[in-house]
Amino acid sequence: MAHINKVIRSINLDGETICVDEFLRPDGTYGFDEFRCDPEDGRGWYGIGHHGLEEYPSAEAALEQARRVVGWLNDAIA
Repeated sequence: MAHINKVIRSINLDGETICVDEFLRPDGTYGFDEFRCDPEDGRGWYGIGHHGLEEYPSAEAALEQARRVVGWLNDAIA
């Protein structure tokens, strides 16, 4: 199945093995999730945050909630 959400912002933790993606859905709602990539694994990025189903009316609202629930994010974009 093809990804239908459009990533509008990706914020990496130092080391570039963990990130938060902020995305826009086709229905106009926004969301975010936290992902991890282990270079030695080869599977690519996979979700670890389990926030991807939550819906927000704006990119700003999604980022605000991400900053509340993803511990490292505030330091990464401060």
